[in-house]
Amino acid sequence: MAITSTATTHATPVVRRSPASRPPSTLQLLRESLSQKPDGAQPSQSPLTPNDDGALGSLAGFTTRQIAALSAPLDRANVRQREQGRSRVSYLEGWQVIAEANRIFGFDGWERSTLISRCVAEHERPIGRDRKSGWGVTYIARVRITITAGNRTLIREGSGAGHGIDTDLGLAHESALKEAETDATKRALMTFGNPFGLALYDKQQRQVSSAAPATPAPVPTGTKDPNTEVAGAPLQPAVITRLQEQIKALLPAQLEAFSKGFRTAFHVPDAQPSLAGLITTSRHQRWIEGFLAEAASA
Repeated sequence: MAITSTATTHATPVVRRSPASRPPSTLQLLRESLSQKPDGAQPSQSPLTPNDDGALGSLAGFTTRQIAALSAPLDRANVRQREQGRSRVSYLEGWQVIAEANRIFGFDGWERSTLISRCVAEHERPIGRDRKSGWGVTYIARVRITITAGNRTLIREGSGAGHGIDTDLGLAHESALKEAETDATKRALMTFGNPFGLALYDKQQRQVSSAAPATPAPVPTGTKDPNTEVAGAPLQPAVITRLQEQIKALLPAQLEAFSKGFRTAFHVPDAQPSLAGLITTSRHQRWIEGFLAEAASA
């Protein structure tokens, strides 16, 4: 079956141009195009900015609160040190980095995926002072971090290595794999700023804060989150020992309440078995002394 269509033609007036007439100049064409308004034109909207915490601003990227958190100095209370060769190296523990990601990006605002995990070394070796027969294993891993910031998706990747030493070959593999994935995760998140360890790459650590609050005061339990305060000054070893002794003297029920309260106040996960090594700054001291005072008056 043939399909036919009818078209309506309109007569177009023919404009005869005299030989002396000239085509319109570029400037004339530009003026004519600017003077014409297209049908249904909509007013232009102002661009979104990541610094706006409003409904539109939050769609453009990180909120003002998130930018402030990412730009803030690293809390020295979160920094750990270890011996490496003939020097001491500053680092952040894996659980601390993950806790910071949850705090800044939100529990549902970021994802981690392991792209590569491969065993690159496995050999028998003696372990410990008694030179027991064991295994040494090394893994490498590459991890991808995906962040949701408003209507944007940010992707960062990092590589890391892990070493496992154990008398059991399977446990050596497990330890090495976990360490490699954790190391790669820290390296990927580090690109987002100081809270994830970027400040530690500066040998002078100028973005690591250890300034004490201007007006220190005891902080009773249940008043406010100590992590919103300025990082406290490091404690002297004698003070740390005294606090640890006072904590050990608590009754079992009080000790359990202390553990739960400290973990909640300073965002310590249950995977961290001991709290003794986490008592390092004056803000920890103020919180503990407030708890001890309440326990004594109970």
